[in-house]
Parts: sequence; C-alpha cells; structure tokens
Amino acid sequence: MTYRIRGLDPEPFAGLFDLDDDALAAINARRVTATADHGFPCRISLENARAGEDLILLHHTSHDVATPYRSAYAIFVRRDVPAASYRDATPSVFDDRVIAMRAFDADGLLQDTRLAGAGESDGAIRDLFADDRIAYIDAHNAAAGCFAARIERDAA
Repeated sequence: MTYRIRGLDPEPFAGLFDLDDDALAAINARRVTATADHGFPCRISLENARAGEDLILLHHTSHDVATPYRSAYAIFVRRDVPAASYRDATPSVFDDRVIAMRAFDADGLLQDTRLAGAGESDGAIRDLFADDRIAYIDAHNAAAGCFAARIERDAA
C-alpha cells in the first residue's frame, strides 16, 4: 500500500500577494513575516518558511464536504513556491510536530483517528489505510489545530 501527500495548489492563492493590507483584511487574511525558521508552515510547499519570508495567513476550508465533518481553519501560504508531492514519505513539517490524523471514508464521514508524535506519522498513516473504508486522511497540527495536508491512497 502506498500513499501520497501533496501541498495545496498555489494557483488559488497567487493573487493574494498582490492585495494591499485593507483588501486582505476584507477577506479576513493578513500579510505576515516569519519571525523564525520554525512555526510558519506553508501549506503549498509543506515546508517551514524561513525567518524574514512573507506569507499570507488566511482562512481555508480544508474539508469541504456536505457532512458534519466540514472543516476550516487558518493556514499560511508562501509566494511562488511549487506544490509539494511526497510518495510513501512524510514532509519535514511533520517531523517535529504532533500530528492529528482524521481518517475519512469516500462520503467524507470520519471513521478513525490517530495522534502521531515525532517520527510516527508514516506508521500512523499505514495503520489507518489498513482499513479499506478509509479513502483519505486529513492531517492537522495537533496543538494549533490547523490543517497540515491531505493524505490519499496512491494507486501506483
């Protein structure tokens, strides 16, 4: 069994960097400058921004389903970065965070969950996908609650 983790498509976020602060505020977004090399995880590149890098902090619907499990929260995105793609591996932003994994069936209904500590994400993913009902997993940073990435079964 293989799995794939992809960063968000950068296209929907590209124009945000051209907006002024008032226009960003009107859509409940903010321009932020990373103050450290950790703590500002980009959901496109699935990497931490470096100190001094500009990001947009915005509200994002990560689980856009017509079920009680619809979910949205704040995320960071960086400008001009490609969408990350990992196959049978986890991104570095999972390495030093506790990751909450929510496993859903094809109808968007929660079937199972796991908490994965540092170095435990791969095992938790494989354990959840051992259940044939699980279509995908949404990973969240456990402490802050923000969406980290979608994990899907990889047919390859």
